[in-house]
Amino acid sequence: MPRSRFSASLASPKVDLVIDMGNPLLNQTVDAFLKIGTVAVTKTAVEETYHIVKKGSVSSHNFENSLKKMCKEGAYWGTVAGVYAGMEYGAERIRGTRDWKNAMIGGALTGALISAASNNNRDKIVMDAITGGAVATAAEFLNYLT
Repeated sequence: MPRSRFSASLASPKVDLVIDMGNPLLNQTVDAFLKIGTVAVTKTAVEETYHIVKKGSVSSHNFENSLKKMCKEGAYWGTVAGVYAGMEYGAERIRGTRDWKNAMIGGALTGALISAASNNNRDKIVMDAITGGAVATAAEFLNYLT
């Protein structure tokens, strides 16, 4: 019986920008800020373009609002990623080992810190810490699968 087989591979392009801050903690933090901030800016640009095209009119006011939103989202998500990378690196240095527990600790501390900075109540801070730890741990486990 004849068989057919389909095999494909999708490889994303690798773009690496290295900014040497002279300290591994700062290097990882800045790297995470730039990478995730860029993703957030790109996501927001696509969303805003969709909304402008859907509306059917392009104005300088729309462009200005889109640019402001792109900067705000890029800075916010870049900061969250930078804090997470720093927390995970710190956990690795303190514990002396590199494993999934560092991601859990880094995610929980980042969730709590970002939530506390947003002036949330104590229950919300705890819930955000749990969510941050869970998401970071899940992402780490997904990296082990690939």
